[in-house]
Amino acid sequence: MRETTGSKSFRVITIVLLTLFTVVPLYVMITSSLKNLGDVQGPFTWIPRNLTIQPFIDIWKTVPLATYFLNSLVVCTIATVLSLVIAILAAYAVSRWKFRGRNVFTNAILSTQMFPGVLFLLPLYLIFVNLDQLLGIQLVGTQLGLVITYLTFVLPFSIWMLAGYFESIPRELDEAAMVDGSGPMGALFRVILPAARPGIVAVGIYSFMTSWGEVLFASVLTNGNSQTLAIGLQQYSTQTNVYWNQIMAASLVVSIPVVVAFLIVQRQFVAGLTAGAVK
Repeated sequence: MRETTGSKSFRVITIVLLTLFTVVPLYVMITSSLKNLGDVQGPFTWIPRNLTIQPFIDIWKTVPLATYFLNSLVVCTIATVLSLVIAILAAYAVSRWKFRGRNVFTNAILSTQMFPGVLFLLPLYLIFVNLDQLLGIQLVGTQLGLVITYLTFVLPFSIWMLAGYFESIPRELDEAAMVDGSGPMGALFRVILPAARPGIVAVGIYSFMTSWGEVLFASVLTNGNSQTLAIGLQQYSTQTNVYWNQIMAASLVVSIPVVVAFLIVQRQFVAGLTAGAVK
């Protein structure tokens, strides 16, 4: 079917508007990070008059950004690895075996996605406080508590998506591996996981990005020693001043790891997300 001139013009205009909607805020962020504080607080200008990289130097001195960066990296990496391990095993069991409570388990996983995350803030906090009082396990203000919290967010969707992806892999591959002498776990690691690499990459990126940008739970469950980047950025705003140029510079710096990781595995991420969702 040949595309009409009107539909083509509409498509071009839509693409241009969406591109501007994305590029203009990014341009303002970059230019603001290269301005002096006085220029940022003054009248807005599209073209900076005095470019400087001083904000990128000052961001490490105004607040302990390196500590927050390390905290975020540790928490997000551990949460991502644990979510992948648990989700792979759970999804493999759901997709390959029929057991009592299987439907209840899958429905429970999907039902957790219907509730806003803020509803779990108070229950999790009370559970962590009671565990500290009864068993001496400190979770509030620690990286461990934040890792457990992020697992509660990413695991349901990760299991659901990987189960759908595993379903798309023919069962004959499992049977062939078992004929060759592999057990169920051998078939999983030698056959299923290599074939499900795009889905695993998609789940890993989803888990990392969800943990990396989370603010609400990190603001309640962390303290000065365990705060993450999302909370540390708020400290550029003081009672007397707001360092807008440093906020923009720090935002660019903390976005680099996620953007670079996404660009490297973009094709596998899209393929895994699409296959799991379609299935």
